[in-house]
Amino acid sequence: MSEPNEGAGPRIEDLEVMVSHQARTIEELSEELTRAFRMIERLQHLTQALSERLGSVEDVALAKPAAEKPPHY
Repeated sequence: MSEPNEGAGPRIEDLEVMVSHQARTIEELSEELTRAFRMIERLQHLTQALSERLGSVEDVALAKPAAEKPPHY
């Protein structure tokens, strides 16, 4: 009669390999997420800086109408 645990060795090794691959995948995904977060922060800063520059250009480029009295006064 064969023991119920005699096939457990290869199954355990397969599970260990699977866990190892999953751990590596999780680490790679974590690194990619960190890179993406840094890129998002960088793009937010650039967008804010461009918005401020555009506001400055609009202030200078768009002439504000002079406060003149209408001709009928």
